[in-house]
Amino acid sequence: MGTGTRIGPAVAAAFFLTGAAAAEESGQVEAGSDGFALASADGAWALELHGLVHFDGRWFSGDSVPDDADEWLLRRVRPSLEGQLGERIAFRIMPDFGEGDAELIDAYVDTELGGGLTLRAGKFKPPVGLERLQSSNSLRMVERSFVSELLPNRDLGLALSGGGDRLAWSAGVFNGVNDGRSGDQDDDGNQEVALRLFSHPFGSQEDATTFGIGIAATYGDTAGTGDTPLLSGYRSPGQETVFSYRSDDAPTIADGERLRFSPQFYWYRGPLGLLGEWASVRQDVRRTATTFDRAATLEHEAWQLTGEWFLTGDEAGYKDPESPGAVQLVARVSRLDIDEQSFAGGTTSFADPTAAVRRADTWGAGVNWRPIKGLKTSLVYQQTAFEGGAAGGDRPDEKVIFLRLQQTF
Repeated sequence: MGTGTRIGPAVAAAFFLTGAAAAEESGQVEAGSDGFALASADGAWALELHGLVHFDGRWFSGDSVPDDADEWLLRRVRPSLEGQLGERIAFRIMPDFGEGDAELIDAYVDTELGGGLTLRAGKFKPPVGLERLQSSNSLRMVERSFVSELLPNRDLGLALSGGGDRLAWSAGVFNGVNDGRSGDQDDDGNQEVALRLFSHPFGSQEDATTFGIGIAATYGDTAGTGDTPLLSGYRSPGQETVFSYRSDDAPTIADGERLRFSPQFYWYRGPLGLLGEWASVRQDVRRTATTFDRAATLEHEAWQLTGEWFLTGDEAGYKDPESPGAVQLVARVSRLDIDEQSFAGGTTSFADPTAAVRRADTWGAGVNWRPIKGLKTSLVYQQTAFEGGAAGGDRPDEKVIFLRLQQTF
């Protein structure tokens, strides 16, 4: 037998303690269903990698959409990098490669200023829509409602937030984006302010019954041009455009003040939950040609009410729980109302009544199931009835079935 050195118990213990101390000093590495993370020993410096994939199927019946509208698609493909840079600074960078396009969705830095104040700078969701602020991981009905079509999605700016669980507030200054859309630049040189107050008047979000109520608004000036009208259309649950302004040789443009306003609430108790929201957008518009010059202030409105019930007894909440095996029934009613002034004036109108709807009413129901941690499946049916929007009168009802496979880590 060969000779060697025997390591006694005392020496082995010394090696073990030295290794443990080195590991503690060198930081932490984690990998699992919640993502991948690197962190310093004290946790003050950290990097986390997460991901979200939405693989969708849509199937329509009826004559409201083209025959080729049925499809499979990658609705969202979003890797995200998040980090903590010391005790006061955090960041998030999240692109999206869904639907065959590449877009930077989030890119912001949070700075803790002390006294409960946080300053956020970059591209992110303005503090306005309750449903819009809900994470895409937690969507109940696959697609958001008409309310989110009226409110901003993501914008560049600064936002200061503070307060506590009883009353939280956020105020910001942004470039300003079209209704329901995102932007990466300021197209008219005019900024927009946003303000939101949200309260849990009867207790903490951790209580058995959670009731939250809030109000949010944006205000700014808009100055569209023929090339950049600064107006957007509104989409149905099936993501088909059902309202748009005229875009011919004399397009309708945004021309003046824009005010958005949105009261909102949610209520959760045990496996049951409700989320409701109303929104209006008041927009100055203009349409000019050689034979006419028309201006008006249009006010469009939308509302929605979403209910949920966990058959498996899981606790409902604003953030969707990720309990393996959870089965959730969901239902929604929603309406979009377009200002009648949009269609006044015949050929000089701001919107074409033979193509743009005056009203849309939606109802839908579905089921969400999480078979394992990180995987969520959704099956939803939505039906929408329209008023106007066709040469012969009303646009045909939209009837659509959604199937979604959601993978997160």
